Amino acid sequence: MTDVVLSATNLTKRFPTGRSGNFVNAVNGVDLCIRRGEVLGMVGESGSGKSTIGRTILRLTDPSEGQITFDGRDITNLPAKTIRPLRKDMQMVFQDPWSALNPRMKIGDLIAEPLRIHFNMSRSECADRTEILAKRVSLSIDFLNRTPSALSGGQLQRVCIARAIATNPKLIVLDEPTSSLDLSVRAGILELLQELRVETEAGFLFISHDLGTIKLISDRIAVLYLGRIVEEVPKSKLFSDPSHPYTQSLLSAHLPSDPNEKIERLPLEGEIPSPINLPTGCSFHTRCPLAINECKSKPPSPEQISAGHMASCLRIRDGKNIISREIK
Repeated sequence: MTDVVLSATNLTKRFPTGRSGNFVNAVNGVDLCIRRGEVLGMVGESGSGKSTIGRTILRLTDPSEGQITFDGRDITNLPAKTIRPLRKDMQMVFQDPWSALNPRMKIGDLIAEPLRIHFNMSRSECADRTEILAKRVSLSIDFLNRTPSALSGGQLQRVCIARAIATNPKLIVLDEPTSSLDLSVRAGILELLQELRVETEAGFLFISHDLGTIKLISDRIAVLYLGRIVEEVPKSKLFSDPSHPYTQSLLSAHLPSDPNEKIERLPLEGEIPSPINLPTGCSFHTRCPLAINECKSKPPSPEQISAGHMASCLRIRDGKNIISREIK
């Protein structure tokens, strides 16, 4: 049995704009895989396609092109009726717990909802399992009779996590689950997720724009730009040896934990191109200080840097893919 729980090949998602023939190119030919017990971190600027990828691999939105394989089964074109039984094995934790939970339902009913939908449990079995789940995410069982308005943001996110793990899924997509939380609360949620991924052996896709959070939680990291993965790398290598110019610039914008640490910024010029009218060739060439004429016409193929480390940049071949302070 393969340890790959989710794979996507040439995943593409376009949204019509309302104008004839125009589309927003949200995701553009993404290849990825997530293994059991592994956390794949996905990072990029707002609008880079992170959330759309998460929703598409779960078939919450249909892909425009490509193939999605879940637990060895092609689910790319399965109808909604056929997908529904698979939902217990593929769950999602959304960024905003306030909008993800029905404000009129009690917390106990919210946690029990996936159990009632997917399993033939008696009322007492469901209640017992709900209490176990609440305790597992460090929620007092006193909260089970309250509504979401009585809980804090961190507590509500724990409710969402309890719902996600209720059915023992094989894949969990977490879409910026800590971005709206205070730092101290965020640390508790990340610690909980680390424990759960070991216990459940589920594969995690952890989406974030925060490099510090990605560094703490991930095994591998995929860097997105304009709906494309420009670099995929083990966590240990990303912060010490970034190969794509965009990754280098992104890392230079990250604030270190030590306030005395010297920061060398590599700011980019210009704006991110419109996803309605993507650049030819390398999508990053309009802002890249290392771009040459070939970058404008030839889309780069992934280059293997080392084991598990791939980057899509034409300048890797001539060894001139590193942005220096002199260039800037």
